[in-house]
Parts: sequence; C-alpha cells; structure tokens
Amino acid sequence: MDDLVTARLVLHPMSVIEAERLVAGEPDDGARWAPGYPAEGDVSGARRFLHTCANTGDPQPFGMYEIRHRQDGQAIGGVDFHGTADENGNVTIGYGLIPSAQGKGYASEALRALLTFARAHGITSVEGDTDHDNIASQRVMTAAGMRLVAEDGRLKFYKITWSDAATRTDPRS
Repeated sequence: MDDLVTARLVLHPMSVIEAERLVAGEPDDGARWAPGYPAEGDVSGARRFLHTCANTGDPQPFGMYEIRHRQDGQAIGGVDFHGTADENGNVTIGYGLIPSAQGKGYASEALRALLTFARAHGITSVEGDTDHDNIASQRVMTAAGMRLVAEDGRLKFYKITWSDAATRTDPRS
C-alpha cells in the first residue's frame, strides 16, 4: 500500500515487521525516528495492530500509519484505525504525536488525511474519543470535521458520518 501524503506529512502504512521493531524500540536501518519517538501511545497502537494481524490478518488499508515529516522523513507519531470496519462501515481511530511535534497542526493534518482516505474507501462513519481534560485532542477532532456526540464521566466521544460513502466501495473488501 502506498503512503498517504499531505502538505507537510507522510502517513506511512506500517507493516508487521515495522510494528514489531517499533514495539521493541529498534528502528530498522532506513527508519528515522525523531527524539522521543516512539511514545507510549505509538507502542500501544503497534501492539493493537500486531494483535489484530495475529488474530484476523493484516487489516490494511485500515491499519496503523506512522506520521513522518515530509521534509526529512523523521517519524513523529502515529494515526491508526482500531481494526477493520464493522458491518455498518464504521471505524474507530486514534492518533498521537511526540511532545516536540504537538501544537503545530500536524495531528489535525494527519487526521484530515485519514478521514478523507476512509471516506474514499467506503467508510460511512469514523469515531474517536478523548479524555475530558485533553482539550488539544478535542480541538484536533473538531478541526478535522468530527463532532461531539456523547460523553461519560471520563471520555468525550466524537464522530463524523458521510451518507455517500457506502456507495463508493465495500470497506471490508
């Protein structure tokens, strides 16, 4: 699968081997990791991706993507689908950046690219959640077009839905 490219970023679809190296903290010879990468969330996402691959097969294109600076190729975070679409074409996403990359609009840029990709591949809705006190993440999802749809004592839940996505392609194929 090809990289997703934005104005400032490259979203690189992770392979099983790359995810295993990320979990082990051992970049391959070609990988360029910015200081602080991978963060705890990147490792957690890679473990979830590896678990999915082991149990149901590689979910690509609805897997894990490493966020890299387009200019120098350094990895600064990740954005991922938490598995393949359900029977209604719904997926859940997550994302994170190392502290030095935060506050520069990279998360919003990466999330917008992933949402555009999801819609083009037949996804009908995308969900995400964040802690009540994570205002930055709430702003990222809102900036990408997601809307607050619910909350509980700990989390706020966001969602975006497209009525035309189901006619494009079957998201599970």
